[in-house]
Amino acid sequence: MSIFCSFKQTKILKMKSKKAQSNSIKRRDFVKKSIAASSIFIVPRHVLGGTGYTAPSDQLGLASIGTGGKGSSDIINASVNGRERIVALCDVDSSGGNRISRVVDKFPDASFYDNFKKMLDKEKDIDAVTISTPDHTHAAAAVYAMERGIHVYVQKPLTHNIYEARLLTEMARDKKIVSQMGNQGASNPDQLQIQKWINDDRIGAISKVQVWTNRPVWPQGGEMPVPNASAKPETLNWDQWLGPAAETPYVPEMHPFNWRGWWNFGTGALGDMGCHLIDIPFKALGLKYPTDVECSVGSVYEKMWTANYFPEGCPPSSSVSLHFEATEKNSIPLQMTWSDGGIKPFHPDLVPADVPIEANGVIMIGEKGVIICDAYGTDPKMYLKGEPVITAEKVKIDEPEYGHQRQWVDACKAGFNSTEHQSLTSSFDYSGPLTETVLMGNIAIRSYMLREDGANGRPQFVGRKKLVWDGEAMKIKNLESANQFVGRDYRKGWELT
Repeated sequence: MSIFCSFKQTKILKMKSKKAQSNSIKRRDFVKKSIAASSIFIVPRHVLGGTGYTAPSDQLGLASIGTGGKGSSDIINASVNGRERIVALCDVDSSGGNRISRVVDKFPDASFYDNFKKMLDKEKDIDAVTISTPDHTHAAAAVYAMERGIHVYVQKPLTHNIYEARLLTEMARDKKIVSQMGNQGASNPDQLQIQKWINDDRIGAISKVQVWTNRPVWPQGGEMPVPNASAKPETLNWDQWLGPAAETPYVPEMHPFNWRGWWNFGTGALGDMGCHLIDIPFKALGLKYPTDVECSVGSVYEKMWTANYFPEGCPPSSSVSLHFEATEKNSIPLQMTWSDGGIKPFHPDLVPADVPIEANGVIMIGEKGVIICDAYGTDPKMYLKGEPVITAEKVKIDEPEYGHQRQWVDACKAGFNSTEHQSLTSSFDYSGPLTETVLMGNIAIRSYMLREDGANGRPQFVGRKKLVWDGEAMKIKNLESANQFVGRDYRKGWELT
C-alpha cells in the first residue's frame, strides 16, 4: 500500500469532523472578533507553551497546490520551521515521488488531495496557499483561491500568458489578497545594492541592458512526444494535470518536468528564468510595459534547406529585443536584450577580458559605467571609468531563499495593505507587469513561427518583424494574428472569470 493510501484513510474521520463545524465565519475573522469583544485577561502564550510557542489562534492555516518539485520547498519554507500550521496538501501525483513523500512525512496532520478545487472547497481552515504547479495551471489555481478570499503565493512565471497576469494583478487588488510571486531572488539583499547604485546615478543614464540564461536544460526544439494513454501511471491524475490545456491522452515524460518546452503547458527558457533575471533591471530602473518586441530563434535542420517546423514547442535557442521609454529612474529610453540556449553576451568595454561571463546574468550599460551580476542579483559588480571594480558588501541571510516565503506569510498575518504587505518584493502589483514583460518575448517567439499561404503557394512567415505593443490594451498593433498568444483557449470547465 502506498503511503498516500494509508495517509488518506487516516484523514477521513478528520474531514468528517470538520463538516460539523460552522463555516459561516472564517477562523481568522472569528479569532480577531472574539479577542476584540472580550475583556478576559489572556495569559501570555510563552507562559503556556514555552519560549517560541505560537498559539493555534495565531497560526496561519496554509495549504499547498503542487506539493512536489519546487512546491516542496515553497510549503516547507512557508511553514517557518513549524511556526505556521499546514492544513492540506495537493498534488496530481500520489506516488510519493518528486519530493512529495518528504512533505507528507513532515506534515503528517495535513489532508492530501489530487484536485485543488476539492481541497479548497472542503478545507475551510485555509488562510493562504502556495501554488507551484506547471505554468499553465498557475492562474486557474490562483483565481479559484482568491475567489474564496485565500492569500496566494504563486511560482514564477506568475502565469502562462499576459491576459492571465493582468487578471491576477487586478483580482488581488480588488479582493484585497496578499500576494507574492515565487521569484525568490527579488528578496536578495544584493539587489538593494544594485538599486542604490542606480538611485545614486553611479553609472549614469542606461541605454542598454543585456540578460541571458543557459536554459533550456530540458528537451526542447524537437517534435512533441506521441501520446500513450496505456503508459499513464495509476497514481497520476492526468485530467487535473492537463488543467486548461486541450484534451489529449497521456503524454509520456511530460510530467513532472519536461512540460517546460511545450507552449500548451510551459513558457520555455524565458518563463523559467526571465522573472529571476529581468526582475533585476525591471525594478532598479522602474520599468513597466515595453513599446515593442522583436526576436530571432535558432533552427534545427534534419533535412537539407528545410528547417524543422514544430510550432507547438519552444525553439532550441532564441534572442529577444525589447524597448522601453524613459522612466523616473532612467532618463533615456533603453533597449533590453534577452538570449537563451547558452548564448552569452560579449564583454562590455569596461569589463576586463579575464572576468568570466557566468551562465546566467544581467549587464546594465550606462554613460559612466557598467553593472554586472549573476542570477538572482547575486555578486553585483560595478565598473567605472578609471576606477577599480566596486563590489557589494556581503549580507548574510540565515533563512532559506532570502526569507521570500516567510515575508509573504508575515504579510498575510498582518493583512492587506499593511506595512508588511507593502514591503513585499514581488506582490502582484509589481510581479504582474514584470511577468507581462517576460511573456512579451514569448509572443514574439511564437509569432516567429506563424505562417500563411503566399501568392506563390509557398508558406510565408508573417511574424518575423518588430511587433509594436500597446501595453495598457494588451494588444499587438501591427500583426493581428499575434494577438492569439496574448491569451489562450481554455478547456471546458477551466475557463477563467
